[in-house]
Amino acid sequence: MNTVRLVIASVALIVLLVTSAMAHHSAAAQDFGRRVEIEGVIKVWEVANPHGRVIIEVTDAKGKRDIEYETHSRNNMYRSGYRDGMMKAGDKIKISIAPNRDGSDGGYITGFVTAKGDKVGN
Repeated sequence: MNTVRLVIASVALIVLLVTSAMAHHSAAAQDFGRRVEIEGVIKVWEVANPHGRVIIEVTDAKGKRDIEYETHSRNNMYRSGYRDGMMKAGDKIKISIAPNRDGSDGGYITGFVTAKGDKVGN
């Protein structure tokens, strides 16, 4: 009987972990059928695995504010042309994003152009 309980508990744990991992890597929150371009100044630039994080100071019709975006993994960014040191806080940037479906600020960066004109991604 203890063996059966152990097996059931193990299977439940595996299902829970797999479900959580799949939910984290879901792109359902962003609309990859749309492309929005945004210009701003980088506040935070962190390229990491499994995803990077970028905070950009944006000024638009809603005013001036900091918006957080997600990027591809370091490996995917590198294959798209990104190199360490290419971007840093204070640099101007133009990003292309898949916007959040719910209309909130943020999204998933699919490409960008640096102030120097270097292009990465779409």
